[in-house]
Amino acid sequence: MTTAPAGAISKRDNVVVFDTTMRDGEQSPGASMSLEEKLELAKILEEMGVDVIEAGFPIASNGDFEAVRQIAELITESTVCGLARAAAGDIDRCAEAVRRAKRGRIHTFISTSPVHMKYKLQMEPDAVLEAITRSVSHARNLVGDVEWSAEDATRTERDFLKRCVEAAIKAGATTINLPDTVGYSYPSEYGELFRDVITSVPGADKAIFSAHCHNDLGLAVANSIAAIEGGARQVEVAINGIGERAGNAALEEIVMALRVRGDHLPYGTSVDPVHITRASRYVSAITGFPVQFNKAIVGKNAFAHESGIHQDGMLKNAETYEIMKPEDVGQGATNLVMGKHSGRHAFREKLKALGYELGQNALNDAFGRFKELADKKKHVFDDDIVALVDDALARGSEKIRVSRLRVVAGTDGQSAELTLDIDGVSSTAEATGDGPVDAVFNAIHKIVPHSAALRLFQVHAVTEGTDAQAQVSVRLEEDGRIATGAAADTDTLTASAKAYVNALNNLFARKEKSRPEAAIASGF
Repeated sequence: MTTAPAGAISKRDNVVVFDTTMRDGEQSPGASMSLEEKLELAKILEEMGVDVIEAGFPIASNGDFEAVRQIAELITESTVCGLARAAAGDIDRCAEAVRRAKRGRIHTFISTSPVHMKYKLQMEPDAVLEAITRSVSHARNLVGDVEWSAEDATRTERDFLKRCVEAAIKAGATTINLPDTVGYSYPSEYGELFRDVITSVPGADKAIFSAHCHNDLGLAVANSIAAIEGGARQVEVAINGIGERAGNAALEEIVMALRVRGDHLPYGTSVDPVHITRASRYVSAITGFPVQFNKAIVGKNAFAHESGIHQDGMLKNAETYEIMKPEDVGQGATNLVMGKHSGRHAFREKLKALGYELGQNALNDAFGRFKELADKKKHVFDDDIVALVDDALARGSEKIRVSRLRVVAGTDGQSAELTLDIDGVSSTAEATGDGPVDAVFNAIHKIVPHSAALRLFQVHAVTEGTDAQAQVSVRLEEDGRIATGAAADTDTLTASAKAYVNALNNLFARKEKSRPEAAIASGF
């Protein structure tokens, strides 16, 4: 096994883990998170050992400001960071949001590439340099920890980039981020960029350099590791790699790459990987973004072996085909069967093995749902329990909920009678449709009128058998806003109704956000 001993980590250069799931990750179309969901995620990230939590973009909306403010008051170990453009109003708003943080940071940015300066900013290089000095100085007068980012750094002329970095450091920036905003770079080039800037810019030793990579060419993790080898000591990541377009570098992949390949990558992080699967499942549940089965580290198949040759090797010695242990990242043993006779204690232990730590009320609710499921299914597998808990998490703060559904389907036609609870008030409607699912969705539309278009409807079975739970994903689009919803139930039509309502809740939450036009395009 090539995994480095835990005790050896302290002897290595430490890499600061900067999580941007709640900021850049939430900019993924359809990935809005409620305030309650962000607070819970912040607690998970802090427990995991994440060094910096980028909690949002305070100037973007009152919701983002409140999220950053409350997270700043809640978190005591991690640094809480807010994003701000190079404008006094943005920076003041950000400073107010992180004011009560035990460790607060302002992260300010401006574009530096020719194409961004010409078409996005419509500013000359000298004006950009002045804006850097002015914005960083203003931020540093408000907080002691300031990060500055050169948006589109990898397409910026090198000499100008060095002048910008020097100006930011002189103005008081403590962290310098050189992001691959559009996923354009490749590892050897990106690593060389850091080596060049760090060795040639005056005062570079006074700042920590950071990498923020997008995955447009599938190189975000490789580029981030190359940056670390080039001198970066902060890496900006997101759970499950979510983010603008093709996403960000995945936290779980970088953390485990450094841990497993410590023989050649002498860098440690403060992240405890045993919490990784729990965080992954929570983010998937609240955003409605499913994790692909073959996703590295956290995918359903990441530790699955079907080939006879592989199975034979695993039975003889797990190291033949596994370079890390599933329990190292919070992945429990698979397909251990539980049933209707299983008790609360066994259920709690099963949840722990699957990476869930629920409070007493949530545990009681989950156990009740488990018993209901066990009465319907002959066997309840790990994947059933994961779907059950994730479904409850996704619905934790919804204003609209499915209360009752009755569907009639057959050769004589399809109709649905549906009751929704909206802020505690029940409303019922009947509708017909071209198929039972269409009838259900038409009934929802009668109760909650909207103009959103259905862009995706997807169903798959959680486990095998005719009694398997159906997991449904729905994607809606309205006025350029995209929202995704997901739900699981042994009844496919009930799961479909819950998924559609989940997407509607997320869409309405997204409509409440009024991001500045420039902020929408800023994923670094």
